[in-house]
Amino acid sequence: MAQTIPSEIKKEIEGLVKELNYHSYLYYVLDAPVMPDAKYDSQYRRLKDLEEKYTYILPDSPTQRVGAPALEKFDKAKHSEPMLSLDNSFSADELKEFDKRNRKLLDTSADIEYTVEPKYDGLAMELTYIDGVLTRASTRGDGLEGEDVTRNIKTIRAVPLKIEGVEKIPAQIDIRGEVFMLSADFEKLNRQREQQGEPLFANPRNAAAGSIRQLNPSITSSRRLFLICYGIGAAKGIAFASHTDLINWLKQARFPVPKGLTRAKDIEEVILAVNRIEAERQSFPFEADGAVVKVNDFGLQQKLGMKTREPRWATAYKFRARQATTIVRDIQSGVGRTGVITPFAVFEPVQIGGVTVSRSTLHNWDEIERKDIRIGDTVVIERAGDVIPHVVRVIVDKRTGNERTVPLPDTCPACGSGVVREDGEVAVRCISLHCPAQVQEKIIHFASRGGMDIEGLGEKNVELFFSHGLIKHFEDIYRLTKKDLLTLPRFAEKSAQNLIDAIEMSRHAVLSRFLYAIGILHIGEYAAKVLARNFQALCDLYYISPEKIIAIKQMGEKIAASVSAFFNDQKNIDLMNSLAELGITITNPDYQQPDEGTKPLKGLTFVITGSMPKPRKDIEALIDENGGHATSSVSKSTDYLVAGDEPGSKMDKAKKLGVAIISFDKLVKMIEEKNKQPRLF
Repeated sequence: MAQTIPSEIKKEIEGLVKELNYHSYLYYVLDAPVMPDAKYDSQYRRLKDLEEKYTYILPDSPTQRVGAPALEKFDKAKHSEPMLSLDNSFSADELKEFDKRNRKLLDTSADIEYTVEPKYDGLAMELTYIDGVLTRASTRGDGLEGEDVTRNIKTIRAVPLKIEGVEKIPAQIDIRGEVFMLSADFEKLNRQREQQGEPLFANPRNAAAGSIRQLNPSITSSRRLFLICYGIGAAKGIAFASHTDLINWLKQARFPVPKGLTRAKDIEEVILAVNRIEAERQSFPFEADGAVVKVNDFGLQQKLGMKTREPRWATAYKFRARQATTIVRDIQSGVGRTGVITPFAVFEPVQIGGVTVSRSTLHNWDEIERKDIRIGDTVVIERAGDVIPHVVRVIVDKRTGNERTVPLPDTCPACGSGVVREDGEVAVRCISLHCPAQVQEKIIHFASRGGMDIEGLGEKNVELFFSHGLIKHFEDIYRLTKKDLLTLPRFAEKSAQNLIDAIEMSRHAVLSRFLYAIGILHIGEYAAKVLARNFQALCDLYYISPEKIIAIKQMGEKIAASVSAFFNDQKNIDLMNSLAELGITITNPDYQQPDEGTKPLKGLTFVITGSMPKPRKDIEALIDENGGHATSSVSKSTDYLVAGDEPGSKMDKAKKLGVAIISFDKLVKMIEEKNKQPRLF
């Protein structure tokens, strides 16, 4: 029997959805937040709790933006009207020719009114709304057919899930725009990928496109993407007289629109507007590679019509490349907070777009080798998006024979400790816990909830303590006194005592949390738990060989090499001993005796696929607790595939390899029968 939902609950849910969507619009589109983050989070949690309890979920609820299971592939999506590209112009003379052709086709000597707006360099997108509700999002593709990326687009907070703020809702409207990434977010994403040894994105456009085309929406959600809307395709039940009318309607309907759109009464004003955008673009937080010029009047657009691939009524004015030639004076390296050593070039200073450039990252040593960059080389450099300088190429013809190559470092430039480079990775890392370049990030991680759980010791306070010289490493946390804290801003009697109490509570830790807290490369919470089950005490890991780690079924070569390198570094061992002297005690309730009794799933490997009745993390924990091992991919060594709804390609692979396929209920039954216990879930 269907659940009857009280009218007051429906009203509350609808009110929360409306309010949260409005404040998301203020935050993500207008960049003018009003509601404090804490209040938004509180109301969001209230909405989510009500939705789960009463199973009443509106299609435009903010809770529906994330959490969809991964796809095996994208479906094709046909556009109601073709998504055309734009013809290009590269000079004022070519813009005048564009205007001349338009007046000739329209058989008029009168001036034509145009609009001019920045050309956002991103991924073209079409959003289809039926009766005001977002039903599909698709890429441009070949112009006639793209890919359905609806679930990923819904993770972008600037995208309205429902049209609001206007009196008339069209029966159907295809909103067209560009998905892009801010230059600062692009830099941050590439730094993270560099630290993790992953390939770098060439530019923000590629980063945005790669993020949208992730089969797993949670990956898209983790990256900061934005949308700008500048046009329409098919429209039923609504009509616009001009491009500026459309932009005004989009604004009212809470869609983000191009910044600084200008109306120009003739082509001379177009040229002035284009030049102004080019002069200002270095201050834009996004990458703009040109300006878009459009005939404003939709009636005139219709008369001008289309070419084979482009409209006659619009052109993209492309800005001049921001490049320069200079000489590489030196190649040095720096250390990031996670220990990744990154090379950078020091140039003979050169002006690019009004900015003096004297250095740029070289990303990693594979990149240096690929481009064959040497000290003394003459190189072409470019400011990507007018923000990030990078080496485009070496001018080999200008070599004199005196150029010098730079070898891979064998010690850390910040602390002199040894470095490691794992097979298959481009990143070179310093593994010393005492490396000053990594200290703050390691302290924050050490105190985090999954680590030592020291409430009140977050990023801001760590930076404060570090800047005042109170902590230089996480062992210094346990030397802090209340008197020290009271000398600092933001700390009064009560707040200082609360932090000291939290530090005292953390002195008694369990081994798994401690192993996660100290920040060993590749050791997350799960891997730390596995190590704790197999080693009774912290000292059992001192000077351990990789072979002993690999002998554990769940441990691979990367983890084994990382753990062994960490616990064979004498500085790290000394730090463990220092923490013990400061009163840190470590117990290990997770340890399992080697001859422990057989568990129901001992020795069995499972893969989970499809939609499950419980969170995947909980099911993996259940398998783990009962002696089994959960992996992410099907192979010959897989014993069981636990399949839910929409299992995808893993099901096909399991059938091909002859792997047994069971349901979640069957998994639970396997455990219950051997344990002879009541229902686990």
